[in-house]
Amino acid sequence: MRPRPVVAGVDGSPAAEAAIRWATAEAAARGAELHLIQAVTPLRPGQTEKTSEHRAAADHIVSTAIALARELDPAVAVDGRLEDGSASAALIKASAEADLVVIGSRGLGVMLGALIGSTGLDLAANARCPIVVVRPDLGGESGSHVVIGYDGSSASRLALEVGLDYAHRHDLKVRVVAAQPPQTELHRITQEELREAVHDREHGQDAELVQITGHPAEHLLRLSADARLIVLGARGRGGFSGMLLGSVSQTVLHHANCPVAVIPAATIGG
Repeated sequence: MRPRPVVAGVDGSPAAEAAIRWATAEAAARGAELHLIQAVTPLRPGQTEKTSEHRAAADHIVSTAIALARELDPAVAVDGRLEDGSASAALIKASAEADLVVIGSRGLGVMLGALIGSTGLDLAANARCPIVVVRPDLGGESGSHVVIGYDGSSASRLALEVGLDYAHRHDLKVRVVAAQPPQTELHRITQEELREAVHDREHGQDAELVQITGHPAEHLLRLSADARLIVLGARGRGGFSGMLLGSVSQTVLHHANCPVAVIPAATIGG
């Protein structure tokens, strides 16, 4: 069975170009199609006479994005389309039929502040597949590890599956990080529980298990130095709780030295 497509949001920005490059490589690795989506927001009142010009510019962005993807890997089947409305609405709609949605961490217009502003929060709450956020200033893929945040929650268990699968597909090492909250009322993941959770998953037998105490941002950023990808659940408990809503998520998304994958709440039934 052919895998579901990889989707990338495009808007003509350097961040979107970084997303296209990452998404093309991942589509090739999966043997999947690549779908490129440009959201077209309505013009303000009084500008309706510029509608055709507005859509022509959007068409040009899509055509340029398709040409880039085909240049990067001619073997990848790629198409592109315009979607009326906001970027979050367009990408949420596309996520229902996708295995992965890829966006740039900074962009122009509606893509600005993705996964930090309202667009990213909408995706985190409602997308139906994992989201990958790619920074445009990292200069290509590097790193030998996938770093996975684990705290025993449903979101982190799915993050574990996604991260292990990615690592196996790209022949990368794995570090599974269990954050141990300082609050005594919260369950603390033991080394045995962590080992059992990882080894029960396919491709998890050789994963390195890392236990940390307290706020996880510093540790995740340190581990991102030689990582190809960080994978986190949108909802968790303990050290990873609220990862998309508080300072930890913003710190990781702004400063991690690799792309960051987020498992949206909707993928685990809210």
